[in-house]
Amino acid sequence: MALLEREPVVTRVQGLSIRAQTQLLGLNRSSLYYRPLPPSSQELLLKRRIDEIYTARPFYGYRRITVQLRQEGYVVNRKAVARHMQEMGLSAICPGPHRPNLSKRAQQHSIYPYLLRGVVAREPNHVWGVDLTYIRMVGSYPGWLYLVAVLDWYSRYIVSWELSQDMGEEFVLEAARAALAKATPSIWNSDQGSQFTSPQYTALLAGAGVQISMDGRGRFVDNIFTERLWRNIKYEEVYLHEYTNPREARHSLDRYIHFYNNERPHQALDYQTPAMVYHQMTTVKGGNLTLENASHWS
Repeated sequence: MALLEREPVVTRVQGLSIRAQTQLLGLNRSSLYYRPLPPSSQELLLKRRIDEIYTARPFYGYRRITVQLRQEGYVVNRKAVARHMQEMGLSAICPGPHRPNLSKRAQQHSIYPYLLRGVVAREPNHVWGVDLTYIRMVGSYPGWLYLVAVLDWYSRYIVSWELSQDMGEEFVLEAARAALAKATPSIWNSDQGSQFTSPQYTALLAGAGVQISMDGRGRFVDNIFTERLWRNIKYEEVYLHEYTNPREARHSLDRYIHFYNNERPHQALDYQTPAMVYHQMTTVKGGNLTLENASHWS
């Protein structure tokens, strides 16, 4: 994702130059330069705007986002927008077989069946969903972070979350371990991204006795609960602040997620907080939460 900038990763040792050290070790000096360059300010601004458009209209794919960007004066093509969206972990919520597959899965990984067709989340820890989103920063490398969250679908309680500078699987595993240390859901749902199909991840869930569910083609409403969470986090936290480094982002997000879980009343929960519903198993006004009424959540 990043360009390479030449800067030595070894330093002079007791009078020995870097060239002398490499000769003694039989190394090629050029192999010692690996420091990545931060993205350009233009790339950061473009990704910020893509993130804003997607958050407002998560049903937009890269084609419609490209059209809107061009209308706003950006000089950009579809391939660049699709690449940026893939790097940011963004994929349009849309029905049908032509959904752009921006959450790439590793072909060698096993895929689990979708288990939620006709299933209603009837109590806490019945169904959990996990997903990733892009968190923007300013003035620092790499310019963005990735947030993963495990969400209880019945109560909308954020069971665990983690932040990372890349989309590798380790921070997803950390979030999964933290969630399973608190409880074990009946069903754990995700998309087919490589982080969620890795052998380490699926073995962790299977070892805990969890039924693993993965979205199939055209299952555009599967993660609507988490998409609503991302919208709230972006509009109520991320877009109101300018994070300059990962520590600042983590501290601010930690504060917001505590507020979201424990203080923010939700209309669909009869103005109770997710923590109240999750921990007290309070009956939600109007019956059980379903995918059909998820669009009314705020």
